[in-house]
Amino acid sequence: MTALRTRMTARDTTEDHRVSSPLELLFDLTFVVAIAQIASELAHAVAEGHAGDAIMPFFAVFFAIWWAWNQFTWLASAYDTDDALYRVFTMVQMGGVLVLAAGVPSAFEGDFLAITLGYLIMRIGLIAILIRALREDPASAGTPRRYIIGIALVQLGWLLRLLFVPAEFIGIAFPILALAEMLVAPWADRANKLAWHPHHIAERYGLFVIILLGESVLASTSAVQLGIEAGVTPQLVVIASAGLVLLFTLWWIYFSEPAGEGLESHRERSYIWGYGHYGIFAGLAAIGAGLEVAVESSVHHLEASSLVVCLAVAVPLALVLLLIWALHAPLVERVVIHPVATVLTAVVVLALPFLAPQIGVAATVSAMTLAVVGLLVFTLLKGRHDSAPALHG
Repeated sequence: MTALRTRMTARDTTEDHRVSSPLELLFDLTFVVAIAQIASELAHAVAEGHAGDAIMPFFAVFFAIWWAWNQFTWLASAYDTDDALYRVFTMVQMGGVLVLAAGVPSAFEGDFLAITLGYLIMRIGLIAILIRALREDPASAGTPRRYIIGIALVQLGWLLRLLFVPAEFIGIAFPILALAEMLVAPWADRANKLAWHPHHIAERYGLFVIILLGESVLASTSAVQLGIEAGVTPQLVVIASAGLVLLFTLWWIYFSEPAGEGLESHRERSYIWGYGHYGIFAGLAAIGAGLEVAVESSVHHLEASSLVVCLAVAVPLALVLLLIWALHAPLVERVVIHPVATVLTAVVVLALPFLAPQIGVAATVSAMTLAVVGLLVFTLLKGRHDSAPALHG
């Protein structure tokens, strides 16, 4: 039975078999709702021909989702005690996620009230955990103290943005406050290094990738259900099949890189890897939205052109491929996926949508999938060749 309260101290960074706790897994599940909402809103905007209007709300709302998950993850890796009080404060953060998820549709209309309120609730729960760490772990008190100050000040900035910043300046205020959020962690680390566990962090990020891939499958499934109701077409079958292969291939490529070992060897480069995953995570969510629109286009007439529909898949797909390579390159002696092959694949993926008006959405999505599968096959063959023993005469 879980103790009502235990002393909260920094964990051992070399602890063996450090894996995600059941509480962390439950915490992740609350983000499924928020991600599903944001992917649905993006897909709806693309289908109606308003993709440009949805870009800023998508990145702003996804930042709130990602950053709240990101900070909980790193601090839980360092301070997770899993007693009753810690669980209650985690539940408060989960409640904030659900409020945030409920406000996603309004945010895409320009109303960020619910998003800001949900984010505030999440930050209150996190600050409560940090106050415990400050009081109960004097040896590393400098780090949680700075986190508390930094998080509170930036949160005040988000509230002032909501209350006083005119609508036309909202887009300018967001990147400033987002940058301030990301600067809190390195500033806090200057007091004492956060005692995060490299293999635990790599596992947590991998689990979030799986959640995003799962959301893409869900989005595509929802579109297929609508298609079945309207009548199954060859294009629907092709796009749905290609989408599944594409998501599976992305999973294979991402988990080919040894992130845990790299983070253990280069802890000082963790910010590049951790912060850069915002692009991977947002890109995976956008791919799911793009696939949903592509499937829908096979059974319904959309306001968006075939070029726009295919670009909605191609742009985030190219971004994800490039970032998987770029973020792991500083951590390992040699990345698994070849940099030149990755860049060439990204270029091909970005070029293929311009053929969509001639060959159609289904053929274009299939071609993009084949390009990514080709990158995986090349990676596997190259890895097999590099690991083969040298022949001596």
